[in-house]
Amino acid sequence: MLSGWEYIVSKQIQWAKNNNIPLTGSKGERGRATYTRDLNQNLFEPLLEDNQKQFVSGNGQEVLGSPESPAKMQALHSSSALGVNIFQYWQKRGLIKEIASACGFCNRNSNYSENIVFEDKYRIDTKFVIPPNIDVVFRNNGSSPYKLFAVECKFSEAYGGRTHGGLKSKYLDDKDLWTGISSLNKLGRETNLDNKRYSYLDAAQLIKHILGLRACVGSKEFKLLYLWYDVLGNDGSKHRAEVGDFTKIAKSDGINFHAMTYQELIAILDRYYRTKHSEYIKYLTERYN
Repeated sequence: MLSGWEYIVSKQIQWAKNNNIPLTGSKGERGRATYTRDLNQNLFEPLLEDNQKQFVSGNGQEVLGSPESPAKMQALHSSSALGVNIFQYWQKRGLIKEIASACGFCNRNSNYSENIVFEDKYRIDTKFVIPPNIDVVFRNNGSSPYKLFAVECKFSEAYGGRTHGGLKSKYLDDKDLWTGISSLNKLGRETNLDNKRYSYLDAAQLIKHILGLRACVGSKEFKLLYLWYDVLGNDGSKHRAEVGDFTKIAKSDGINFHAMTYQELIAILDRYYRTKHSEYIKYLTERYN
């Protein structure tokens, strides 16, 4: 059986071939051809100007590339490209409550979310130089019990075989950061010592997101979604188990955290919105299901 990484990459290459999209390597002619030659070929619609600026100001170098070295977002397996393909469509059309409810943040009649931003920064403390960048953030109005809904997007990263870095001691040694979240502190210390609990889930990154959100908006003022891509076989089942374990730990500390696969989200969008948004839903289901 294909590894999770190979499954995703192979499926995306097939999609590109089916749509006559030429591909290039990560260094032009070098490397496996898994990058589109133009960023727009990897997106359902071109990046909106404001979204382009948000990615440029982020820490991920997602949209800055050249013919010899394509931007990260040009990768068929790019999580940022997948995030844009999911969220920008609804943002552009002023249908933010529709995608917010599909993500499980609120019910379909709620009108909480006013706009969507990408690569939003939430500083944990001034002593830490680089603030966590959260992939997608719904900013809510005063009628919502939550100031924002946050989304961490993962596509192929979990299956690449790379070891995730643990949470550094400089975070763990700051006792003020951990008031009321002792279970996450314990997990953070575990990742700092040997980091063997999770092979697929980047727990340290999620914990830093939670610390940043707590510092900026308060413990009870946000919901955080881990949106991930499921794969067949052992890789998918182990990732799912790790997600479930982290969810229990976060919830035991009172964190409004939940997880959903992209396939589950696309199925919801297909169920409720195929009639009015048929071309878009067709794109999602053919490419990512």
